[in-house]
Amino acid sequence: MKISLSCAEVRREISNYLDGDVTPALRSLIEAHLEQCHDCALLLDSTHNVLVLVADEKRFELPAGFGKRWRERLQQEFDEVRRKQ
Repeated sequence: MKISLSCAEVRREISNYLDGDVTPALRSLIEAHLEQCHDCALLLDSTHNVLVLVADEKRFELPAGFGKRWRERLQQEFDEVRRKQ
């Protein structure tokens, strides 16, 4: 099966997909894309893991500069995906 959604379209819907707030047709398209796109599958897993950590009631201190490094890394990954499109 050929990928019919772009990475940008999948990124826009990742949150809705995780919340189960997409139509069955869109869910199928996203899942077909995720089966073939390592970058988007990694983004989905990472987003899911962040949501699990945020929802955890335990409190912990992030290492100094973590937020900045995390945003920079996400931007690098998004830029790499854009170059591949």
